[in-house]
Amino acid sequence: MNLILFEAGEVEAPLALADPRALHLIRVLRRRQGDLFDAGIVNGPRGKGWIVHIGPDSIALGFEPLEGPPPADPIHLVVALPRPQTARKILNEATSLGVASMRFFRSEKGEPGYAASTLWKGLEWRRHLLDGAAQAFDTRLPDIAHDPSLAGSIGALPAAGPRFALDNYEAPRRLRPASGIRPLALAFGPERGWSADERAVLREAGFVLAHLGPRVLRTETALVAALAIAKSGP
Repeated sequence: MNLILFEAGEVEAPLALADPRALHLIRVLRRRQGDLFDAGIVNGPRGKGWIVHIGPDSIALGFEPLEGPPPADPIHLVVALPRPQTARKILNEATSLGVASMRFFRSEKGEPGYAASTLWKGLEWRRHLLDGAAQAFDTRLPDIAHDPSLAGSIGALPAAGPRFALDNYEAPRRLRPASGIRPLALAFGPERGWSADERAVLREAGFVLAHLGPRVLRTETALVAALAIAKSGP
């Protein structure tokens, strides 16, 4: 953890010693009473935390906010609901790289059972966002949404800005979005590829089909590569 994140109001309450953040502070960072550490409030300010007291079952903390969170890069992801282990990587990596939102939709060629994963039933998905934000030394979490169809996800996107859909089969060009133009939408299909109807929906909504070269990549790898291309330049 490069940044210890807390929910609003959490730093005023004792933190259980069994909490992963307490374990990280004491066992990994080797902080003791009075020591400082980098901390932040989820979707709020970053600053300095310190250990007020270490008790037998919990630790008391203090926090001083020093700066607000940097603005989110207005990149919006549309992702066909992937298998849970892939979704976990996407949630973490996309948050680390900094996106404004991720919308997961049920694709025509995807597995319907992916939506029933325990990843989405509780708050596990949010833990992966927190891990990604802490890694990036940021407090801001992207908005997460689920839609029953591709059209539903596209309908919730900002109306302005360039739009690209990654496609290994029918894309006529490499992904080369104009540097720095925002907002930007990137769409990623299921492992089996877009259906003909979904390609029609994408084209009708102004998406340009693009590829990352001849190599077939995993969804999470393609997403990270596309974000790196989109965020390169001034």
